[in-house]
Amino acid sequence: MPIKESELILNPNGSVYHLNLKPENIAENIIFVGDQDRVEKITKYFDHIDFEIQKREFKTQTGTYKGKQISVISTGIGPDNIDIVLNELDALVNIDLKTRQPKENLTSLNIIRVGTSGSLQNDIPVDAFVMATHGLDLNAMLHAYQINTVTNPDIEKAFIAHTNWNSDKGRPLIIANDLSLEKKFEGDLVFKGITATAGGFYGPQGRVLRLPLQDPELNHKIDSFNFNGFRITNLEMETSVIYGLSKLLGHKALSLNAIIANRANGTFSTNPGLAIEKLIKYTLERI
Repeated sequence: MPIKESELILNPNGSVYHLNLKPENIAENIIFVGDQDRVEKITKYFDHIDFEIQKREFKTQTGTYKGKQISVISTGIGPDNIDIVLNELDALVNIDLKTRQPKENLTSLNIIRVGTSGSLQNDIPVDAFVMATHGLDLNAMLHAYQINTVTNPDIEKAFIAHTNWNSDKGRPLIIANDLSLEKKFEGDLVFKGITATAGGFYGPQGRVLRLPLQDPELNHKIDSFNFNGFRITNLEMETSVIYGLSKLLGHKALSLNAIIANRANGTFSTNPGLAIEKLIKYTLERI
């Protein structure tokens, strides 16, 4: 049965609704960035750019770097935007947009997030790189899907017990990265650990301005969590949803972050732009 027009919305020109893309506009290797202004900071290294378009915060440029075709897409901030971007990218490669039928032969995309984040551990300094072995989902959006096949209940139970997690909140989820991409991108410059994904920037990440927090000690509980050597290294707003939806849809995903702040000791990078520039070059060389 064809997917209904109300469920898979297309623009008049046949492109997917939010990204404004057609299947021929994207490569199988895709770099996600949050900030639309960061797209050109990556594509300036390309040999040439073949396609570019922007709709709202979603900016795409597709081109070639050292003979390899790559698309760079800005997702905007937060889990809800990742839900839009990943579902529409999957539709571009795995749904026939004319018949509205899923394809028999599915395509697996390689998705690399290049972002910035704050370290939660004293020994991970500003300007370092962190690779997420897992995404810790604290925002509950993934519970809209049948997620049980890709989660890690043992780590989740240990985290819930360690933090005395409030049952009024969505149950935390742990989703692993793609191991083949992890091996491809690991190196001496890269710390590894669990990246926690919050649903907001202030209260959900333990920041206090004028509103009190439900659990003022949660960040300390997150910092001190350790499960068989796995600890939570950093906190941001996208990784767990990228990992969860990618695994469910059959894509490969890895999240890399330049550490521009250390929440544990209160320091901030003196040159955050240079830190992300180094991570961009590191990513392009290994993609």
